[in-house]
Formats: sequence, C-alpha cells, structure tokens
Amino acid sequence: MVKIKTDDQVELMRKSALLVSKTLTEIAGILKPGVATLRLDEIIGAFIRDHNAVPSFLNYNGYPFNSCISVNDVVVHGFPNESELKDGDIVSIDVGVILDKWHGDHAYTFAIGEPAPEVQQLVAVTKESLYKGIEKATTGHRIGDIGFAIQDYTEKAHGYGVVRELVGHGLGQKMHEDPQVPNYGKRGTGMKLQNGMVLAIEPMINLGKKEVFTESDGWTVRTKDGKPSVHFEHDVCIRQGKADVLSNYAAIEEAEQKNPELFVCTLKA
Repeated sequence: MVKIKTDDQVELMRKSALLVSKTLTEIAGILKPGVATLRLDEIIGAFIRDHNAVPSFLNYNGYPFNSCISVNDVVVHGFPNESELKDGDIVSIDVGVILDKWHGDHAYTFAIGEPAPEVQQLVAVTKESLYKGIEKATTGHRIGDIGFAIQDYTEKAHGYGVVRELVGHGLGQKMHEDPQVPNYGKRGTGMKLQNGMVLAIEPMINLGKKEVFTESDGWTVRTKDGKPSVHFEHDVCIRQGKADVLSNYAAIEEAEQKNPELFVCTLKA
C-alpha cells in the first residue's frame, strides 16, 4: 500500500533527508587512505545522535552498525570494520536516520586517491544515471520509466551490469514502504506515480556483470566477478513537472572537492 504524504509531512521528511546529507558531508571531509571504516561508522552514529535523531540502520532486522560502508566490489550493506581505506578504493556510504518519526535514507560513492580510469567512469555514469531516473519521477510517469531511464543509460549505453536483486523503495515513517523501485524496466509499465509519493531512488551499477551474491554474514552483497560496484541514492518526492529532491548533494560535493585525498569523478567523452 502506497502512502501519499501531505506537504507538511514532505517537509518533515526533507529535514530527515538533509540530516543524512549533513552526515555524509561530515564524512566527506575526513575520508583518506588509512582510515578504518569502523571509525567512520562511529563518527556517523555520534553525528546523528548529536542532531537529536536515531541511526535507522542500527538493529534494523538485526543489522549491527550505524551505516553501510561498501568498498570496491561490495555492492551494498557492507559491514564497517577495522580494514583501512587505500588509495584507489571506491567507498559507498549509505546512511539512514529517524528524525521526528520520519526517515531519511540516501547514499554517496567516494573515490579515495585516484582509482583506475574505468572505475572513475563507472562512478560518474552511475551518479548521472540517478538523475536520469529522477527526471522521470513526476506525475504522468510510471515506475518502469524510472528503471528504464537508469538501465538504458548504464547498461545499454555503457555496457555495465544493473543489479536486479536490490531495488529502491518508498520511504516514510518506515524505512521501506511500497512501491519497489527497480533500476531496470520497461517504459510505460508499473505503478503510476502520484503527487506526494516519496521514493528512495538508488542505482546499484557494476563495472562487470550484473550477478551478485550475499556473504555468510547475511548482509554483505558483492559482485560475483569481483569487479567494482557503485551506489548513489536520493530521496525524492513525486511532483508535477519536476521531482522534488529532498536530499542534497551540494554540500557533499563541496566537501569532496576540498578534500585533497578524494578524487572527483567526472564523465569522460
């Protein structure tokens, strides 16, 4: 059952989404080779609590950390640990909060040092595909239009693998609400998008093939071929004419550009 949000509820959700954005901005300023992902998770948890919110991932279906930190061939749901980030790594940081009963949930992939050129391109294309999907997140379109836009740009145009087992989702007073939002699909199919729906749109795109597997911990999802994967995610409210993006990458991107230890990936011709 899809829950349509009122304008007031959307504004509460914007506050939650922007707290996630602020958390990711905080992390963007300290990412560098030698930092353990477990330390990043501790900082994320403290930052969220300092802003009178709750890390929504912690204890969600038994998940034991404040955030998901996925490095290189880990697609999503990576466990923070004592392993230190290295030059050339890419790291997806996915954060969720509950603020005033409403969820915010989004993710950003960072490049440490200078990854290989083909990995830089994967990061840039995946980020661009998120916005291709958001362009279709308006009344008059359907769920399949979002998935088609992402799949067409990443798989057809660039030959990447689009993960099928994991999808975006509705968002509200629960972290996962209807509808599911695949990153693949056919134009003109699926549920009609309605004004006031809030979706987490999150392309998960592999450099190699689309196949993935889940490790024995029950959470960590990796590419089967061991090639890198990239994950970006925005919280979006369906509106007429143009989607309302509740989360904000602007401050994250500014911190990314100011951090000399990070590489800003841009599209290559």
